[in-house]
Amino acid sequence: MKHEIFYDVTLFTEFDIYLFKEGTHVKLYNHFGSHFMQRDGVKGVYFAVWAPNANGVSVIGDFNYYDALSHPLKLREDGSGIWEGFITDIEQGLTYKYHISSHTGSTQKADPYAFYAEVAPSSASRIWSLDGYKWDDKQWMRSRHKNNSHTAAISIYEMHLGSWKRKVEENNRFLTYIEAANELAVYLKEMNFTHVELLPITEYPFEGSWGYQVTGYFAPTSRYGTPDEFMAFVDIMHNNGIGVILDWVPSHFVTDGHGLMNFDGTCLYEHEDPRKGFHPEWGSAIFNYDRNEVRAFLISSAMFWLEFYHLDGIRVDAVASMLYLDYARKEGEWVPNEDGSNINRGAVTFLKQLNTTTYGAFNDIMMFAEESTNYSMVSRPVDVGGLGFGYKWNMGWMHDILKYMKIDPLFRQHHHHHLTFSFVYMYNENYLLPLSHDEVVHMKGSLINKMPGSNDKKFANLRALYALMFAHPGKKLLFMGAEFAQFAEWNFQQSLDWHLLEYKEHRGINNILKTLNRLYIDLPALHKNDVQSSGFEWIDENDYTANVISFVRKGGRGVKSLLIICNFSDKEHTSYRIGVPNKGEYIEVFNSDDESFGGEGRVNAKSMTSETKICHGRKNSLQVTLPPLSVVYLQKAK
Repeated sequence: MKHEIFYDVTLFTEFDIYLFKEGTHVKLYNHFGSHFMQRDGVKGVYFAVWAPNANGVSVIGDFNYYDALSHPLKLREDGSGIWEGFITDIEQGLTYKYHISSHTGSTQKADPYAFYAEVAPSSASRIWSLDGYKWDDKQWMRSRHKNNSHTAAISIYEMHLGSWKRKVEENNRFLTYIEAANELAVYLKEMNFTHVELLPITEYPFEGSWGYQVTGYFAPTSRYGTPDEFMAFVDIMHNNGIGVILDWVPSHFVTDGHGLMNFDGTCLYEHEDPRKGFHPEWGSAIFNYDRNEVRAFLISSAMFWLEFYHLDGIRVDAVASMLYLDYARKEGEWVPNEDGSNINRGAVTFLKQLNTTTYGAFNDIMMFAEESTNYSMVSRPVDVGGLGFGYKWNMGWMHDILKYMKIDPLFRQHHHHHLTFSFVYMYNENYLLPLSHDEVVHMKGSLINKMPGSNDKKFANLRALYALMFAHPGKKLLFMGAEFAQFAEWNFQQSLDWHLLEYKEHRGINNILKTLNRLYIDLPALHKNDVQSSGFEWIDENDYTANVISFVRKGGRGVKSLLIICNFSDKEHTSYRIGVPNKGEYIEVFNSDDESFGGEGRVNAKSMTSETKICHGRKNSLQVTLPPLSVVYLQKAK
């Protein structure tokens, strides 16, 4: 079969080129890459790639035996740096790369805009159409604004697709997208999680990077199946009432030869100066956010996943590394701004443009920032000076609470501020509370093994931690395996230790997470004002000698409030007097020491009536039993 090449076909208008150069074209995936089309009734594939400093570009692939001389592309004459051409009679699934010649020699690159790729360690792109899949999630898409709202219960199960479950009996292979979806949907519904967040599935070469070293910003990894099968994964989730969030990495990219680095013989996507363009901590390249075409590339990637894959949100990885020029660098290893400041202004511009664009196109999605510093207004609108994210990960809460929980209860009174400090700033941003994969890797140990004391106390501590997390203002995120207290540190090369559910204490942790998720959904006081200061009121934050804090979660008019009492000592407090907002009868709706959670069953009576005794500055109070290492939720009966 003869594969002819023609140069009179294009997917770019003059306006497209103008927007691309300006950095405001946000749907470049409709133009760059490989696209099936027809020329004079003849079917073929149109190719377009940005390589402004190349001397020559050709398409090499299965169809021409990777011959760099067979199908050269032509450089547009408008100064855009785009090479393009139309090649006839090419089939779906064939592999290809770009052969790029420059002043530094020649190289073979995967297509930055490819929709599909070979399975790693092979590195070619595949020609693929995304028009074949028929979506069945209209009901979810129509109503998802309710599920993704600031006032909704949002409890996220963070997972790595390659190690959630594996087919051990089949040479320890991965589950496919569809296999995983069918099992995961049932499990997440049973566990009452509302969303799933996937560690990056954008194509990546090295399994040990967990997806954080990306080569394909428009391609779901082929490890688990085809693009259509990933669409089916999302569809299955949506049909089971589960939202899907993508972990996305615009902060840095892999240095593998077929990737973006030195793409056309020059630093096209990254800074040329290694003090700006190379990440010393991760050994990766840093995007040049000052370059218009690079910002358009990244924003188009985000828009692509939201449009073509119906994703409900994007978690932007390592925002702090983007915001600061001196991130992970010593003095002399970075280049300050002219005024000596360390803010990466190009990155700020990019992030604002990213959030303005995505929310402007999809007002029912969520944008999350993994940002670990005190940079202000991360989750505030751009038009008032913020970065425009919907939520910011509360890394401060995570570090403080884990530091507190690791301490032997005998000494916790001296570290009470680690327990209470997050409540000081909890409404400065729209927060998500993360207990993520980062806390159970690199020799940090699992969550259960961070807990002090005997085995029983470890489990009691973990139950109390989870109960506090769900009572604390902010949306929730938990990494897989923590919902049944996996003892081993997460290993991306093997399945989770599901056999632990055969044991009572692990089933108890699984049950308490299931229960907390259900309460979080069913009791509006726990979620409706997660990001509004009217949703919280202290009862007593100062009883450090008893290691007790107490507060009220409120959902507004017509919503019953919840009284939360946390005992982080390993001593039982009997007849503990607590001030209550209103007089009357109270019932215990949750106690982390319940036997069904693996506790000792030291619960309070179903009904308790307040007395007219002043306590914590309130006219009415009641007495409760606080089991050791426990959290209790009370609610007024009427």
